Amino acid sequence: MTGAALDGAGPRAVVFDNDGLLLDTEPCWTRAQQALFRDYGREFTLADKREIVGTSPATVAPILARLLPGTAPGKQLSDDMYARALAEIAAGASPRPGAVDLVARLRTAGLPLAVASNAPRRHLIAGLRRTGLLTAFDVVLGVDDVARPKPAPDLYLAACAGLAVAPADAIALEDSPPGVMSARAAGLRVIGVPSIPGVTLPADLVAGSLADPAVQAALLGSGSPGD
Repeated sequence: MTGAALDGAGPRAVVFDNDGLLLDTEPCWTRAQQALFRDYGREFTLADKREIVGTSPATVAPILARLLPGTAPGKQLSDDMYARALAEIAAGASPRPGAVDLVARLRTAGLPLAVASNAPRRHLIAGLRRTGLLTAFDVVLGVDDVARPKPAPDLYLAACAGLAVAPADAIALEDSPPGVMSARAAGLRVIGVPSIPGVTLPADLVAGSLADPAVQAALLGSGSPGD
């Protein structure tokens, strides 16, 4: 765990990112991305992954066009990647370490919960349904539910509005730089849990996983249920 403890009182609500934070879908996305790059004669590298993590269908299109020059229009590449990823997620998504336990503890404590994802709603629902977490959240938002994707604040503002809490009273959990930027722009405090090696998150608190005791202490305090 790095960074100082979060300042202020405990949150009145918690908003989770999904891919790479709540669910271990990054391997699903990586398999889809590797297959896409392979079909165009290029190896998909960790550097490519760092550029893509946390993006949306619209924001990844020009990145893919740059990484796969002379192959296909960016939108076509993005659509292809998302179609492959949907099949992978529906068949292989699993919770990240500590996710199920943390969500259960937050529910027991009576905290309203939301998911705010830069992925399309159909991808988000497929993963949450597969892992049995769909009904654990009061608000579930995908990128197609707002006008602008992360790093714009729209998803986090919409999540807080749906939970009827002020952004300053909520804490976001994120694994990517665009997600942290989005939550900060909306006015939330942020816990970062990187899912990709070498990615630096400018969060208020950075932890190795959702199972890190520092995460639970920040959200529930040292006297939380189960201590």
